[in-house]
Amino acid sequence: MALRPYALLPRQYDERKVLASTIDPWGRALWLICPDTRFPYRWAGRDVPAPAHLPFDALVVISDRGEVRERTLRGVAVDPDAFDALPGGGFVLSGNGGPNARSGQIFGPDGRSGRRFPLGTHLKHLVADRRAGFWTGYADEGIYSEDRVSAGGLVHWDNRGNRAGALRPAAPYDHVAEVNTINVSDSDSDSTVHTMYRPGAPLVETGPSGILRIRALPVSAPFGMAIRGDRLLLLGGRERGIDTATGVDAVHHLRLTDDGAVVTGRDGLVFPNGDPVRRYALPVCRGPHLSLRTLRTLRQWWVLTVP
Repeated sequence: MALRPYALLPRQYDERKVLASTIDPWGRALWLICPDTRFPYRWAGRDVPAPAHLPFDALVVISDRGEVRERTLRGVAVDPDAFDALPGGGFVLSGNGGPNARSGQIFGPDGRSGRRFPLGTHLKHLVADRRAGFWTGYADEGIYSEDRVSAGGLVHWDNRGNRAGALRPAAPYDHVAEVNTINVSDSDSDSTVHTMYRPGAPLVETGPSGILRIRALPVSAPFGMAIRGDRLLLLGGRERGIDTATGVDAVHHLRLTDDGAVVTGRDGLVFPNGDPVRRYALPVCRGPHLSLRTLRTLRQWWVLTVP
């Protein structure tokens, strides 16, 4: 199954100064740029930038279907590793820090800092929605780190950075050890979140009003998902009954049933020229679209869509 090119950072911006990038709830590609960077280490074939000093003023480059705009965030006081756009025109940034540290920062529509707050440790996923705020998911190191926020596994926040709830599934799915993937779908009336976590392979459908449905799937530990109606696409993962390691380039097609799902097809993930995709950063998953980038560059975004 072939990726399609989605968004590209314009050449006038220095890719080496990009601290984080995402696809926001409105389908816009965002890049967070620090004007004064240092490079403390090299990973996955590229020098990883960090702010030379804190606080600093960050530049947000927004690509909206080819139209490019800029926003300035003043007084960034965290070393950002993830961010997203919020309902109402603001932004949320996640930085590094130990348990219960003030690693999150909210910015208003005017680009000024609204507040700093604990956003948890070992954060894997930060995904905003169009209506209520944003959602965070954590790795096992965070869930078991005695950090009050990370212990929630999947946490819901309003757009001012206040905790609005956490995932509380009923038995036998009540143990959340690590959140594998989050998909946020927005409609005219509400936002729906699908998440998978370990142990096991539960697919939980939830939202601001609480858990709606839990299904047991035949594929566990995927890196990303896309959903359209009763059709589900899982990227990576381990299929029950097949004795293979998790394949990062495996694409599983599933059809949802009342209490589970069945696998209807399998593909390999490839670039448009047919080359296999072997390594990538964790995808951003929104409704029927799964957006990803490779580890070597933050410039290019690709998209995979449920047929």
